[in-house]
Amino acid sequence: MIEFGHITHPGLRRQLNEDTYHGDGGLGLWLVADGMGGHEYGEVASAIARESVVREVRDGTPLTQAIRIAGEDILRSPRGRRDALPMGTTMVAARVQGPRFEVAWVGDSRAYLWHAGRLVQLSHDHSYVQELIAQGTLGVEEARKHPQRKVVTQALGVTDPAHMDIEQLTGAFTSGMQLLLCSDGLTEEVDDAAIAEILARPGLTAQESADTLVAAALDNGGSDNITVLVLRCH
Repeated sequence: MIEFGHITHPGLRRQLNEDTYHGDGGLGLWLVADGMGGHEYGEVASAIARESVVREVRDGTPLTQAIRIAGEDILRSPRGRRDALPMGTTMVAARVQGPRFEVAWVGDSRAYLWHAGRLVQLSHDHSYVQELIAQGTLGVEEARKHPQRKVVTQALGVTDPAHMDIEQLTGAFTSGMQLLLCSDGLTEEVDDAAIAEILARPGLTAQESADTLVAAALDNGGSDNITVLVLRCH
């Protein structure tokens, strides 16, 4: 059985919430999308991406292909064609079928796996600072304070879908394990050690874990929209 908690919050410095999410235990699909593009544009892009992925997965489309189609749908949308400003969104999505999970992502929204007291980041940010880390020119702690840390190197609706690198990972999802999907509004404010400590707390429901993670992000500044999904396998 999958228990899941879900919450989104605009944060303390933004009026609009351009994040969106979806959770469907029957379909075995969960996702988070973090829209970008300024006034309402990010909200539109993330909503289009959410609806596209849900529709495609429901129709039997593989997860990575569903995400690619979402990028095409944003580019084809009337607002995307009519207005000069680009609109885009990140996406991290998970499917759970039986004792296995699959995650796929574009941008810097993240997927983590918690098991036996250990938190592992499954996704790999598509961001400027992550490229610097990979090159060895920037440390992980330095990256958390870098002025260009929020610059993504690819996003749905911005990157040409034909050239988009949609990364994907699969693994076991068995009793006691937790999957965390989140926008960067969480990871901007709460480091991995603090996330792991919250997920490890005994007695919390998945919803209480999600609520506590968002509360921690708000306590640390809440500089961006924050979205958290916690999936727990029983």
